[in-house]
Amino acid sequence: MSTTTTVAATEEAILKLTLAYDKEIHEEYKYSAYLPVYDEKTKFPPLQPFEFNDRGLVANKEKPNLLPKDNASVKATKLTPVIGTEIRGLQLSQLNDLQKDELALLIAERGVVIFRDQDFKDIGLEKQKEFGKYFGPLHIHPVGSHVKDHIELHNIYLGPDNEYRNQRRSTRLTTTGYHSDVSYEHQPPGITILTLLSVPSTGGDTAWASQTAAYARLSPPIQALLEGLRAEHSGYPQAEGARRDGKFVRREPVKSLHPIVRVHPATGQKALFVNPGFTKRIVGLQDEESEALLKLLFHHISLGQDFQVRVRWEEGTVALWDNRVTAHTAISDYNVHNPQEGLRHGFRITTQADKPKGVNGLESTW
Repeated sequence: MSTTTTVAATEEAILKLTLAYDKEIHEEYKYSAYLPVYDEKTKFPPLQPFEFNDRGLVANKEKPNLLPKDNASVKATKLTPVIGTEIRGLQLSQLNDLQKDELALLIAERGVVIFRDQDFKDIGLEKQKEFGKYFGPLHIHPVGSHVKDHIELHNIYLGPDNEYRNQRRSTRLTTTGYHSDVSYEHQPPGITILTLLSVPSTGGDTAWASQTAAYARLSPPIQALLEGLRAEHSGYPQAEGARRDGKFVRREPVKSLHPIVRVHPATGQKALFVNPGFTKRIVGLQDEESEALLKLLFHHISLGQDFQVRVRWEEGTVALWDNRVTAHTAISDYNVHNPQEGLRHGFRITTQADKPKGVNGLESTW
């Protein structure tokens, strides 16, 4: 359900907003200020190159500030051997710069870090954005819904009054769709911070796959082949789909040719950098060769449960992950029309990062 309202943005301009929710059913919702809207007026120019300094590069590798060995109240638990760490006893909102640097490195090493019992969703929009900016410039999604007056906060919403996220997958047998956030950008995202404001009583989990482990599992001849190749990541299908569905495209789409194997600047680890969501072809191969190789890699990523982690959301959960070394998928397995199963609503803060670099100096081009 969508309604359109006109809101005065400045004395000179009128901002047209489409509300992507039903106001009446959210009148008493604590987080109504975070409900999804579409700014249908503001257009953004292409993203410009910038110098990126990964915070993990200056972090103490032992992480004594983030995970002090003499503090029993801070508990860090590996969720699986190769991906995912859960932390209890620390508040993201209270971390100092040394702790945030060490967190950036931990996210790079473990792929995804889950913080429980957080007050992050209640600290206010400006402080939430300020936290994200520490790790890099905030990305503005080119087509997605967002929080009113805070277009950097990409809205995650699935409820009885807006099933758009499910409708896009309605012709498929599964809602699973592994991807790395907007990997088509010339300098695609590093850390993403996802906060759920309302969680279903059951279902609505998120799963992540380790792209470093996925790369390491490949045989040496396949690794060597991939290390010399680039793949095309395209934002055009997403933009075309948005226009087809009547959504506003606020920044024109781009394509990038990224190394299939990229090297993380802070850890030096090699990781696959392809995903079923945005990777379309392998540069320099014949169509049949490209399709066969990508099919192999996509199946490998999606079916590799021994290098994946599935996380159940709880009240106060915040997930932070590194898009350079993981792929992830939401799992929309609950009935939005059943009040007992609830609403899944949150916001995503995504930070831009470095221009991908591969093995032996192979860089992205466009």
